[in-house]
Amino acid sequence: MSKFSILGKNLKANTKADLEPYLSELEALDDVEEVHFGGNSLGVEACEAIAEVLKGKKNLKLVDLADVFTGRLISEIPQALLALCNALSTHTSLVELDLSDNAFGGRCADALVPFLQNNTSFQIFKLNNNGLGPIGGTIIAKALLDNAKKCESEGKESQLRVIVCGRNRLENGSAPDWAAAFRKHTGLREVKMPQNGIRMEGIKALAEGLANCPHLETLDLQDNTATKSGTRSIVKHLNSWPELKHLNLSDCLLGSAGGIALATSLSVGSNPKLESLKLQYGEMDKRSVELLSVAISQHLKNLTVLELNGNRFAEDDECVEELKKALELHGHEEALDELDDMEEPEEDEDEDESEEDEEEKEDDEEETGTDDGVDNGAAGESKLPPATDKQTDELADLLADVHVQPK
Repeated sequence: MSKFSILGKNLKANTKADLEPYLSELEALDDVEEVHFGGNSLGVEACEAIAEVLKGKKNLKLVDLADVFTGRLISEIPQALLALCNALSTHTSLVELDLSDNAFGGRCADALVPFLQNNTSFQIFKLNNNGLGPIGGTIIAKALLDNAKKCESEGKESQLRVIVCGRNRLENGSAPDWAAAFRKHTGLREVKMPQNGIRMEGIKALAEGLANCPHLETLDLQDNTATKSGTRSIVKHLNSWPELKHLNLSDCLLGSAGGIALATSLSVGSNPKLESLKLQYGEMDKRSVELLSVAISQHLKNLTVLELNGNRFAEDDECVEELKKALELHGHEEALDELDDMEEPEEDEDEDESEEDEEEKEDDEEETGTDDGVDNGAAGESKLPPATDKQTDELADLLADVHVQPK
């Protein structure tokens, strides 16, 4: 396997001549499988020259075009981007395309559409930190949906396995379109959408779309806003992801009820392959930790990374000792992160959250016409036992008998 790279050379290439002798080197590599252009500033003519060479490289597997437009005018980028992506539209060998760290904005998203609609071979698509906004996100998501429909019409399975689209200000506006795309690309293994300003309604849409992806191994929604209703949607669909290994909901404001719902669901045992669980700064209290201990001791035997820093319980609380004991049962005593930035529970927390929960419950009932049982069941807040030792032990005993029968 041969590889071509001008990664990090800080070239400012406006024309084809500016890229000599690099283009000649690339042209001579008949079996090249990887190309890396990141860390350079490429103009329209330079990109068109690269595209011309890439068209003939039919063994390409990885194309790295991250951070290639630094210092370029927004008016230059669409034409340059279109040339590069169009050159790859018919490459059946392509596995990964990385376009991260390019300041596209929504105005440049259209340039990606022909490639996304037509190339049904690529498996990994990275579009991180591009400033897409809701409009750009919608354009990309709809193009991915068209891709799935093209696969369907041709009688073949979608090859898409990994989507990385974080730090793009997607917000709620594009969430339904992403959900529609996820619903069709059923072979997805990894979805990372951190730091997008997505709120609970958007989280709900994404979770519902991903419920159709039974092979999902990684879900990263860090630094969005789930609150209780968004967490509820994730909890509902956890049993749809039996292969789940990595779940990141840090900085998602799960709240005490959301944390309890999540921990209780994990106690059922539908995600036994979980290796990494990141729940930092989620406003969860000790009751979530108590339930997590049960989940870990009984089902999460592969959990080697557990992040809970910044939540609302004390580092020296008894629940932390029980958690450590549960991890030690499986030889993972080092899994828990440092709890050096914990929050003190607010005195009016229960009252404030109760009001918020009531509003969310009313919204859900207006939408579905029924109560999903989270509020009044094991995962809800209103009928949860107080966090006393006796009742915690009783709840642990109850959950000890809960197991998922193998199919």
